[in-house]
Amino acid sequence: MNDSLVVEAGDVHWLRADVALAAAARRQAAQLARRLCFPEDRVARLELCVTEMATNLLKHAHDGSLALRVVRAAGRAAVECLSLDSGPGIHDLDRALLDGSSTAGSLGIGMGAIGRLADVHGVHSLHGRGTVVLARFWDDGRAPAPGAVAAGGLTRPISGEQMCGDTWAVRTAGDHGPDARLVMMCDGLGHGPLAARAAEHAAAAFRDSTRTGPVDLLQQVHQQLRGTRGAAVAVALIDVAARRVRLTGSGNVTAVVATADTRQGLPSMPGIVGVQMGRPRVFEAAFPPGACLVMHTDGLSDRWRPADFPGLFAQDPVVTAAQILNQAAVRRDDAGVVVAAHGQR
Repeated sequence: MNDSLVVEAGDVHWLRADVALAAAARRQAAQLARRLCFPEDRVARLELCVTEMATNLLKHAHDGSLALRVVRAAGRAAVECLSLDSGPGIHDLDRALLDGSSTAGSLGIGMGAIGRLADVHGVHSLHGRGTVVLARFWDDGRAPAPGAVAAGGLTRPISGEQMCGDTWAVRTAGDHGPDARLVMMCDGLGHGPLAARAAEHAAAAFRDSTRTGPVDLLQQVHQQLRGTRGAAVAVALIDVAARRVRLTGSGNVTAVVATADTRQGLPSMPGIVGVQMGRPRVFEAAFPPGACLVMHTDGLSDRWRPADFPGLFAQDPVVTAAQILNQAAVRRDDAGVVVAAHGQR
């Protein structure tokens, strides 16, 4: 393909908060790190970090989970650890970010030390509603330099399934400028392996295509999904030079350009990609510095407002995606969200 891949969804290992969480998290994180050939001292740092994240969940949260995965960008790989919980939130975040701060008998290394251990760290907390913590460890210990647009997302399968029918992907669109990005959100029809198969076909078509127009890309995905059960798919082009985003979609995918206190929706048309899709239409919105494009499946409620998440849209896009999923994934369904932020990092 002509455009290099930026980042896309991969397998996420979800671990629910229970008495065995810390041991399971250490084991899973170490396996991922050794698969990437991390040196043993960095494996140990990762194990210490996820142990503290797991202990914090058990000590402080009403309910929660850890998400562990390998992420890849610009030819690099990292182990990413996300902690999501449903409350009570961190009362004094500044104090919690100090090294050695612990209020409930955990390791006592504090969130500040988690940030020191990790190559990339983020935390967002909502009083009485929940907290998201991010720790990312790159293969060589160095985070890639941020670009004009940073992107990341998260998927979670419906309870009882191992495979998720939702997926997302982001790649460059060089003929629209070096910072232009194409973003896809896909919801395979139904749940389980057949939905996941449709989503995988959509991601492969998006990844391998040389096309950079949203309509052309959606039509190519439509052709590749024939013979599957189909999917809801939306494709957006972020034109940084023009400070615009253009989106086309078919099926129930929510797309919003959000700032700290505003949101503008970009609708999709009815249809099922790969089965029966009407004529695509393109919708546009301004995309100034500080804006985020948020795209998610109907496994998340679309009634959220930026004002519900103070400070969230200045975070790493993965933290933004995780907190929206954490708060809005209220339906018994696969859930997927991707966030592309303009000038946030």
